[in-house]
Amino acid sequence: MSELNFKGKEFVFNHHLAVPHRPLVPDPAKSIGAARLDGNLVIHGDNLHALKSLLPMYAGKVDCIFIDPPYNTGNEGWGYNDNVNSPMMQEWLRANPIGIEDGLRHDKWCAMMWPRLRLLHELLGDAGSIWITLDDNEVHRARSLLDSIFGERNFVATCIWHKNYSPKPSAQYFSEDHDYLLVYAKNKEVWRPKLLERTEDMNARYSNPDNDRRGDWKPGDLSARNYYSEGLYPITCPSGRVIDGPPGGNYWRVKESKFKEMDLDGRIWWGDDGNNIPSIKRFLSEVKSGRVPQTLWEHAEVGHTQDAKKELLSILDFASSDDVFVTPKPVGLLRRILDLATSEHSIVLDSFAGSGTTGHAVLAANKEDKGDRRFILVECESYADALTAERIRRVMNGYSYEGNHRTELLKKSLTFTDLKKADKLLSDIAAIENLEGHQYDKIEKKVQDGVLVVEGVKKITERKEGLGGEFTYCTLGDAVDLDRMLTGEALPSFDQLGALLFHMATSEAITPNVIALDEATGVGYLGESAQYHVWLIYKPELDFLKSREAALTMAKAQALTAAKPGKKQLVFAPAKFVSQKLLGEAGLQVEFAPLPWALYRAERG
Repeated sequence: MSELNFKGKEFVFNHHLAVPHRPLVPDPAKSIGAARLDGNLVIHGDNLHALKSLLPMYAGKVDCIFIDPPYNTGNEGWGYNDNVNSPMMQEWLRANPIGIEDGLRHDKWCAMMWPRLRLLHELLGDAGSIWITLDDNEVHRARSLLDSIFGERNFVATCIWHKNYSPKPSAQYFSEDHDYLLVYAKNKEVWRPKLLERTEDMNARYSNPDNDRRGDWKPGDLSARNYYSEGLYPITCPSGRVIDGPPGGNYWRVKESKFKEMDLDGRIWWGDDGNNIPSIKRFLSEVKSGRVPQTLWEHAEVGHTQDAKKELLSILDFASSDDVFVTPKPVGLLRRILDLATSEHSIVLDSFAGSGTTGHAVLAANKEDKGDRRFILVECESYADALTAERIRRVMNGYSYEGNHRTELLKKSLTFTDLKKADKLLSDIAAIENLEGHQYDKIEKKVQDGVLVVEGVKKITERKEGLGGEFTYCTLGDAVDLDRMLTGEALPSFDQLGALLFHMATSEAITPNVIALDEATGVGYLGESAQYHVWLIYKPELDFLKSREAALTMAKAQALTAAKPGKKQLVFAPAKFVSQKLLGEAGLQVEFAPLPWALYRAERG
């Protein structure tokens, strides 16, 4: 397999391993419902750090990932912000934002995406899939990155989203009317897309002209071009006409004995007069309950960019349509992805959450099929609360919308000829005002990027029913700092340290509701992995960690084994007062894993 090389790759190749663990800190005031980390989440913070923080609880548990990363057009103003220990990449931090003239913008984009894709791969479950929207600027490089991380064998498809409902008159070469949607599976041998609902048009092709008891059917060709050794034989129609064989170059699809069997069962159609070339009756009741997804996604089915902006405007009020989040995706696009990639109990992750469309789509899907899908949205920008989370709040609770409904009345690319005939252009605008003005509160005219737009603006007030649900708004806490832990300056909570240790030791995600802590003794059960029952003896108190109560003893080892038999016991503790030899002689399968506090052990001795 060919490999994509880019500047900085050697520095970011394993950078995800060096990213520190930062706890998720719930903010109840900005949440709906009780704060919980195993429900719907909106996380404000650097998505690289947020993904690392999600690993202890969600490694291998996410069913569907959708991301809409920067397209790297050169006009987005995104910045490379990863603090990689390299002089070259430290210089990149000082060269933000990234623009069209930046000769390294493609290298920087790859360096930004690489560690995030590595972490997304860890979070995705074995039966999960990842969906990424991009355009021509980076789609080919993204394919190479994904081939390296997910495996070329796990590429599923490149879908085409027809995102614009009309051509762009300002285009210099071609009106770019589509985006790409890359689809990869964690394991293509396991993952399959679900079927889409059949359309009314598809079902309308079926009828029942002969009143067959099996219901509606449609005719299908009996012949095909594929070679079939038993597919050449004469057929006698009910009318008596003899058909010598299939059309030239074709073969009957079934052998003669099978054909006669199907005819006796009423599965062959000869036409009203019994004289037609036979066809196979395909019964609606026997076809698949859905339709196989295609790679071309028309905006009539999944929405277009203007739909996305209108959806956002209907939920959040903006001063003008120009102030709307620049690149929202329509809910219909995300609903299509959820229909194909999730079930009623799936976990859905979007680490470039933007305007929160993914969360909106999850709530809408749950409302429709009474599912309990969960979403995890991560947004690093300052609008994470005011836009991303606020959309979720309003969609959950319902909202009164007081704003402006805009209708485009004229859109025209201006040429020099138009300027020479300005009087005619002004006359056309005046005619629109005279004809349409009574329907609107005002008519707005503006010229932007050489395009004249005339809009009718009407104030409206609506009440939208809420979809229900709860979510927890989180920020990222201080990173777990080993040096400060060694001195006792910064001791993490039991839950934070336990989740981190469980994941590091087992490469599995912890299940929060399984954690059981005896606060008096500091002995806590973290959960069961494929190999171990995992325990932690810990309190975030320096005096306790220096005391004999924090050590693993023979008595504790016996108690833990009795509480959770059947597997080896893995015990994290500051120290132990029993040798491995004595544990073995007592028939106790207990492994001790020392916490990284040599300081405590030295003082204790």
